[in-house]
Formats: sequence, structure tokens, C-alpha cells
Amino acid sequence: MDINMSLIGQMITFAVLVWVSMKFVFPSLNAALDERAKRIADGLAAADQGQQAMVVAEKRASEALAGAREEASQRVADAEKRAQLVAEEIKAHAQAEADRIIAQAKADADQQLAKAREALRAQVADLAVKGAEQILKREVNASAHADLLSRLSVEL
Repeated sequence: MDINMSLIGQMITFAVLVWVSMKFVFPSLNAALDERAKRIADGLAAADQGQQAMVVAEKRASEALAGAREEASQRVADAEKRAQLVAEEIKAHAQAEADRIIAQAKADADQQLAKAREALRAQVADLAVKGAEQILKREVNASAHADLLSRLSVEL
């Protein structure tokens, strides 16, 4: 019976040890494990939220980049239009200036032609007077015959 008593004593000791462990040790271990599981779950949830936030941020960045590209292309198109308008305006000013220079040159040429004709008329009138002098063998008075000379220069 000694063996039975010793076995019963060991069983009681074991039962007390199990009871003490279940009453005091396991609840704190379970609480620590539960807290750790909760922290892991919270970390995983935060990682999921972070991934979702990153997807949203990437989408926003992509939209902003597309908007910036569109705005840049619009600005380039506007600049090209303005450059074309400025080029056309410069061409128009250059054409107007060329037309003005040509008109001035024509006016100058007409004026010089008129001066040359006047000078030619005067020379022809002088030659006519000299020719008449030779024919008449006498000097023709230019002041006395101014009317005749002016009609002669108009005819020429």
C-alpha cells in the first residue's frame, strides 16, 4: 500500500500543480498569446490599409501625372499657335513694309522720270531756239517769245 499512497500523493501533487498552473499560469500565458495575436492581426490590418492607401495614392499620382501631361501638351499647342500667329503678323508687317518701299521707289522713279522729262523738254526748247536762231540767223528773244516756247515744250 505504500506504493499506492505514494502514487496517490503524486497524483494529488500533480493535480494541485495542474490546478495552480490552470488558475495562475495559463491565464497570463493565454492573455499574452491573445495580446500577441491581436497585435499581429492589427499589424496585418494596418498593412492592408497601407496597401489600399498606396493603391489610392498611386491612382491619384497617375491622374495628376496625366493631368500634368495634358496641361503641358495644351500649353505646347497654345505656344505653337501663338508662334504661328506671331510669324504671320511678322510676315504681314514685312509685306506691308515691302509694299511701302516699292510704292516709295515707284514714286521716286516717277518723280525722277518727271524731272528728266522736264529737263529734256527744257533742253529740246533750248535746241529749238538755237535751231530757230540758226534758221533765222538772228537771235530770238526768249522773254519775248516765252508763250511760244511754253507751247513748244508742252507739245514735246
